[in-house]
Amino acid sequence: MASAPSKKSIFAAIGANLAIAVSKFIAAKISGSSAMLSEGIHSLVDTGDGLLLLWGIRLSRRPADDTHPFGYGKELYFWTLIVAILIFAVGGGMSMYEGIVHLLHPRALHDPLWDYVVLGLAFTLEGVSWTVAFKEFTSTESTETFWQRIRASKDPTTFTVLLEDSAALLGIVVAFLGVFFAHRLNDPDIDATASLIIGILLAAVAMVLAYESKGLLVGESVNPQVLADIRAVAEADLAVETVRSPLTMHFGPNEVLLNLDVQFRRGLSAEEVEAAVDRLEKNIRRRHPEITRIFIEAETITDRSHAKAFEKDFLGTQST
Repeated sequence: MASAPSKKSIFAAIGANLAIAVSKFIAAKISGSSAMLSEGIHSLVDTGDGLLLLWGIRLSRRPADDTHPFGYGKELYFWTLIVAILIFAVGGGMSMYEGIVHLLHPRALHDPLWDYVVLGLAFTLEGVSWTVAFKEFTSTESTETFWQRIRASKDPTTFTVLLEDSAALLGIVVAFLGVFFAHRLNDPDIDATASLIIGILLAAVAMVLAYESKGLLVGESVNPQVLADIRAVAEADLAVETVRSPLTMHFGPNEVLLNLDVQFRRGLSAEEVEAAVDRLEKNIRRRHPEITRIFIEAETITDRSHAKAFEKDFLGTQST
């Protein structure tokens, strides 16, 4: 079962990034470092991204209405896509722009002491935020690799914050190396190159997030293990003869639509089929509470020469 979108890692990231952004901009002003300015932009974008994710969570929890009968769960996926666009366009674009400008018009760095202090503080705060996000992302046991978990996850909030924090930690290391060697070798091009690398890093993270968000927006099924279990639950019912492959779609981390095509055993009356359909719905939801809407198409064969069709669309109540 998918866990509900969590705000803990998002709040941790917002608090850390806001404090870090202010300190990086101050340090960049003092030292004139392009890499530090890029890092300040990076942290400021991450702060805004956290606020957008909170907004997406809020909108996604609105109840279904006449215009959106399946609810607003996909709002979360939309705002995750907007976050990816901001990281790419603002974070990555501005960082690469700063790097190019400083390559064309190099400026010598001043005393980088404050850069080192701020980068050390930033690494500590980002490390705390990363730890919170990593614990949430790996809170359930799994044999999957890190990237397999991201591909399988239907909750973009945790892996978005985790990827942002991972990029932030790498960016801090790049910025430190850029400032250190630029000052030590008296070569401002190294600092500008570090800014370019930070921009490329942000663009790469943005593309991963955009790709995952696209899949969720278009509509992804539950994972194969859940599909197999749904089919097993249905086939275990004594009234069921065969079950076709279940069709599912995520409308949010905890909102799944299921369409199940079932053929019941011969000789069942319409009342018996209806009771079996209700029983199937209850058994499936008991095993998988995230399946909030179930549509069952049932067919029963009364004899070898005559088929009597019975179809029932069952709209389940949304689990809390």
